[in-house]
Amino acid sequence: MVSFRGDDKRTGLYRNLQFLRSIINTHQQKRKASSSSVILDASVLIQSLKQTLEELNQAVSASLDLIDNDPLPMVVVEEGGEGFVIKVSSQRRCEGLLVFVLEAMEELGLDVLQARVSCVHSFCLEAVIGTQDDEETGRMNAQLVQRAVSQAIQSWKELEN
Repeated sequence: MVSFRGDDKRTGLYRNLQFLRSIINTHQQKRKASSSSVILDASVLIQSLKQTLEELNQAVSASLDLIDNDPLPMVVVEEGGEGFVIKVSSQRRCEGLLVFVLEAMEELGLDVLQARVSCVHSFCLEAVIGTQDDEETGRMNAQLVQRAVSQAIQSWKELEN
């Protein structure tokens, strides 16, 4: 028996229509659904799924905005020979943060004796700080410096948002 391409197309279309019926549960109806009603039902189902997907994407986006995936930069202050060693680091660039940290040190009367800063792909500050008067450095402790730098970072974060 010879088959024609038209018959192959018709068979393929029939199979696709049967598959579409099974997806949209048209086969559960009492009467046999026409081809056009199956296609219309499938179209309505696709639009409904698109709408649901868009709503889910918006919900995920809104929930991600609520979650702060970017924690504040980490601060470590250690007492060193000349004063204090401050280390501030973050996984992101933190534009403008250096100014806030330097202003906090200035408010405490601390001088930057030596510093190394990188802001290209991430933020990293390592600084040796002290005061002009060694007696003041002795009275100041690492926790006070850490608290001041942490408050400066918090102020920077509030302005950033």
